[in-house]
Amino acid sequence: MKKILIIQGHPNSESFCKALADAYKKGAEEAGNSVELIQIGELDFDPNLKYGYQKRMELEPDLLESWEKIKKADHLVWVHPVWWGGLPAQLKGFIDRLFLPGMAFQYRENSVWWDKLLIGKTSHIITTMDQPSWYYRWMYGRPSVNQLKKTVLEFCGIIPVKVTYVCPVKKSTTEFRANWLDKVEQMGKALK
Repeated sequence: MKKILIIQGHPNSESFCKALADAYKKGAEEAGNSVELIQIGELDFDPNLKYGYQKRMELEPDLLESWEKIKKADHLVWVHPVWWGGLPAQLKGFIDRLFLPGMAFQYRENSVWWDKLLIGKTSHIITTMDQPSWYYRWMYGRPSVNQLKKTVLEFCGIIPVKVTYVCPVKKSTTEFRANWLDKVEQMGKALK
């Protein structure tokens, strides 16, 4: 049994991303896993890292609880839309406020290198967008995936990181969405 944490990054709890997160949760629970869900839009926190790394901001209760869930999880599932090539602002703020030196990574003294503090965890990014994935990759270089996968998760020691693109969502049919909900539920069931 794995401890799975789903981080649903769309601020609207009635979004297709929320439906995808619920489908993954259903499949993972049916496979016997322990699953928790964080709804970014329901958390109460300041997403602005006001002082960068110069001065530590106190973590709000929702962030403290979220960090405990992240630490306990074996597998992190990130479900989010691509907006302007990147992550929704509140999801980016969640990462900025939690994936901090001393928590997710640690810079080495007098060195350009760092220690990865989240080694042993795996991850899966499920992202929705309104363009075909090949276009996003070849025309733009998939910036949201590079940011989350390479410069956050892998930087902190989380490997492997699988990526699933659900697209194009804009003007998609009910059948298209139902097929993706089924596929994502099966992904949750396959994780053991």
